[in-house]
Amino acid sequence: MGINTERDIEANLQIGPTTDGMVRLFIEAKGIEIPMDFDPEEAEEIAEEILAAAKAAAAMKR
Repeated sequence: MGINTERDIEANLQIGPTTDGMVRLFIEAKGIEIPMDFDPEEAEEIAEEILAAAKAAAAMKR
């Protein structure tokens, strides 16, 4: 299994701040809940990685 392996799984992704000052990515799929907490600096790094991946994917479509 890798990042290019397609799977037919539906999931819900929620992103928001916690009351403890963390950023939470909350993933829910088929009765499984995965809360992932990051400090704000880590969250900004993840956001930058997502933007870079989006730009690379868009470039591949051209």
